[in-house]
This record gives sequence, C-alpha cells and structure tokens, in this order.
Amino acid sequence: MSLTLWERYQKNLCVCADIDLSLDISRMRFSEDFMAEMAPRMSKAFEDMDALERGVIANPDENRRVGHYWLRAPQLAPEPELRSEIEQTQAAVKDFARSIHNGDILAPNGQKYTDLLVIGIGGSALGPQWIASALSTPADKMRVHFLDNTDPEGIEMTLSKIDHLDTLLVVVISKSGSTPETRNGMISAAKFLENKGLKLSERAIAITGKGSKLDNTAHAEGWIRTFPMWDWVGGRTSELSAVGLLPAALQGIDIDALCAGAAACDIHTRKHDIKANPAALMALMWYYATSGKGLKDLVILPYKDKLLLFARYLQQLIMESLGKALDLDGTPVHQGLTVYGNKGSTDQHAYVQQLRDGIHNFFVTFIDVLEYGAPAVEVDPNVTPGDFLHGFLLGTRTALYESGRDSMTITVKRIDPRTIGALIALFERAVGFYASLIHINAYHQPGVEAGKKAASKILALQNKCLEALANGKALTAHETALAIDAADEEETVWRILTYMAINGRIHASSDDCYDFGRKFSK
Repeated sequence: MSLTLWERYQKNLCVCADIDLSLDISRMRFSEDFMAEMAPRMSKAFEDMDALERGVIANPDENRRVGHYWLRAPQLAPEPELRSEIEQTQAAVKDFARSIHNGDILAPNGQKYTDLLVIGIGGSALGPQWIASALSTPADKMRVHFLDNTDPEGIEMTLSKIDHLDTLLVVVISKSGSTPETRNGMISAAKFLENKGLKLSERAIAITGKGSKLDNTAHAEGWIRTFPMWDWVGGRTSELSAVGLLPAALQGIDIDALCAGAAACDIHTRKHDIKANPAALMALMWYYATSGKGLKDLVILPYKDKLLLFARYLQQLIMESLGKALDLDGTPVHQGLTVYGNKGSTDQHAYVQQLRDGIHNFFVTFIDVLEYGAPAVEVDPNVTPGDFLHGFLLGTRTALYESGRDSMTITVKRIDPRTIGALIALFERAVGFYASLIHINAYHQPGVEAGKKAASKILALQNKCLEALANGKALTAHETALAIDAADEEETVWRILTYMAINGRIHASSDDCYDFGRKFSK
C-alpha cells in the first residue's frame, strides 16, 4: 500500500533542530528500492569524505589536499601548524576589522574608513557578494562595493557611485596575484583614484598566496596589510577563509556566527546515517533526478529577497565542481549539473509557467524562510505580504507536484549569519558527496584554466595585428591574417580589428562594421 503524501513527508523529513534547518525530500518520487540500491555507493562517499577531512590528497590532478572543512573546525586540521594558521588568521581578521571600526587604523585623510571596495573574480567575489547582500542591515559598519569583471564600463560605473573615495578601503583578492580580471580591476581602480589625487597603495589590503605577484606588490608598495590564501582551499569553497570573512567582518557581520553555523551543519553532514544527513540526502536526490548523469537542471527557488544571489553563488560551487569531462579513472563522462534560479515570488511571473507546463528537464529546490525578518502590515484582513509569499511557495510547490515535477524543500527559521553558514556547509558537502557518487574530481577546474589560456592566445594575436599595421600600413582583415601567419584564424582577426576600430584604437576605411573588405590602419 502506497503512502499518502503526509505519511511520506513525515517519513522523509530530515530535521537539524540545533541549526533550525530541515530538508523535505518527500516530493521527489524515488522509491525505497532506490535508497537501498544507492546505499553501497553512499557508504563509499562517506569513506571518501572522511578521508578528505583527514587530509589525504583529495584533488589528485593538482596533488592537493582539500581543507575548507577545517576553516570552521580548525581542531580537525591534520597538523598543529595548519590549525594555528587558521586560528591566527581568523583572529587577525577580527582584530583588523575592529581596528578599522574603532578608528585605530584611519584613512590617509585622518578620518574613519566608511566604504569598502572588494576586487576579485569567481569565488573571490561571488561568495562575498552573496554574504554582503544576504546579511546587510541598516546598521552595517561599512558600505560595500564590488569589482568582479574586467568590463571598463562596469568598472567606471561602480567606482563613480562611491561617494566617499577619500575614506575608501580596498581589498584585492587573488590567490596567484595574476588573475587578469582582478589585476585589471586593481589597475583601473588605482588609476581612477590617482585621477582624484588619491593613492590605492595607501588604502589597500591583499588577500593572496604567500610569495604571489600580488603579495610581492603589496609588500613593495607598503599596503596596509596582507592576509593568506592557501592552496588547499579552492576559490569556490573559500567563503569561510579570509576571502569571505574579511569583507564580512569589515561590513559588520558576525563572522563567528557564520563559522559556527557551518561547523554545526558539518556535524550533521558527517553522520553515516543517510536519513539523518541532509547533505547525503540532497546528493542522492541529485543522483535520482538526473540518473547520475546531469540529465536535468537544478532550479533554486529561495522565497526571500536576501537570498537573491544564492543561485549565482551555487552556480559556481556546483557547476565548476561537477562539470567535468573525465572521471577519476580518466574515462570520458562529461558530467555536470546545471543550476539556475532567481527568487520567489518573482519567478512566478517569469519561468514558473515553463516549470509547470513546459519541458520536463529540471527539478526544484525550494528554500522556505519562516520568519518575516521585518514588521509586516496587513494588506487584507489577517493577511500580510509575508503570508502571500509563503502561500506562493506552498502553492507553486503543490502545482509542480501535481504536474509530475519533482522538488525538495529546505526550511530555515530565519536569515542570519548562523543560517547562512549552515547553508554554505550543506551545499559544499552535498557537492562532495555527489562527486564521489559519480566518481569525479570536484576540486579542480581544467576548463577554467583552458579558457584563461585561450584568452591569452587572443591577446597575443591582437598584439600581432597591431604589429602588422605598424609604419602606416593599411590592411584588410584577410591581408592582416596572412601577414601574421594566421590564415586559419581570419574570422578572429576580423573581430579583433573591428573591436579595436570601434574603440578608436585603430582606424578603419569605412564606418560599416560588416564591410569585410575595408582596410585598417594605426
């Protein structure tokens, strides 16, 4: 006899009471047979995770350990030296933020710092941006701004919106110190400040690897402070290192609570009891929904404005970790899990129509936040805006289920630092478990590195184009490609020349961008 939905809910609800978090998988249509069949694989995933936390080489391609779990439980670090480094860094972050807030460290004009500019890319920006957005309050101690791309217009727009440049503190984040987007943002910010009679070096902090190019620059130019990045922490799992903790602490966020929430969630997700482990259950649901091959997309629907950027953060955490061509044995598998989402109930006026009635190529994770978080007026008798929001969540969940679409629901009591820390830990562990289930390395990113190398080749090709146009030469794209031995890249040469002409870097014989015969000159 099949269970009712209520009976299925009670049977499959995982409650973590001490962190006010629960995971409901009752609306994923798996069978008891599925759980039994997956038990051996999940047992292996538990063993893999235990070994990772003990400090084995969990990233074999880069011969690195994976230690982001130690960041919120330094006592678990495999060596006393590592524990000491983590604890000292966390103490230094709090001491530095306190010194900024108290005015012990002042801006060059002798006033307190009021604004913070964070320059980074990928994990050095997505996590800090999400935390800054999710935990911002009117009582923030500093206004936070981000440069997270190498778009000149975006850089100019962000910098131009900062009202108090003379009391601006700048944090530059790059493990290698040579990440192009971060380096470009730093140089652009320095030039912008210079044009205002200000020096970046007098107000800058670096978060970087020891001995990196950025580390050397910071010491040579006398920056205020440096904080470490370690090779055993990947960018997408670095939010609870100095990368995320320093911007959060400067903003005024309780970073002790952030780490405590993650540590408390880790205790639950270390359990080898599948039904009591929300990360294990989530990973198994990902496997069930996608047949372990990424055949469906994961739609994140948080019904809370403060979680607007959560899906963007999860895109990197999940897709960069799981999108791999080869498994651990070197066999082609082309794995992945596509993630997208915005927020409820905004999404109900966007793509929920397709989710209910369109192509069935997804499953949903709802995030239900129980507390309003602010006073709510009555918009109808005994009805508040929050009641509508909660009703939309439950209604959409029901409508999707009735339409045969799977979903699970994470419920939290409120959005605060402890809850955000728990959500970080929950999804980090789910990614690790799922990677083990599908036998891939979740902790490297060869595709990202390949993209960087390809971009470098394009820039080298651009310089060759400029050299070909030296001494007053006027050449078509075809002639330029032949001149630099790039006949097989003629389309790319044409695009480079057109781009430079539009931006006034070179001249073109006509204004028609699609005149393939026009000549270019310097």
